[in-house]
Amino acid sequence: MSRNFYILAAALAFFALLSGGMTLVPSGFQPGLPANGSLWRTVALLMMLAALACALIGVMSNLFEQVDRRSEEQRQSARQKRKDARPPSE
Repeated sequence: MSRNFYILAAALAFFALLSGGMTLVPSGFQPGLPANGSLWRTVALLMMLAALACALIGVMSNLFEQVDRRSEEQRQSARQKRKDARPPSE
């Protein structure tokens, strides 16, 4: 699950960098596209914030998955220890 968020964050960061690079291109090379540099900077900023939010969600979901996995392992090992410590009933 967290891998999907990492991929989304990388794609958004790439497009944010691309939008940020569009502010450096002269308006003559952008026929039909908005030539206003502040618009490109705003789009780049919003995409970068979305990428950071997706990365944070990915990290948090990865941490919660790890905690769930470790608690399950501890529960199973405790169950196995109790099972091994029990005297055989014959």
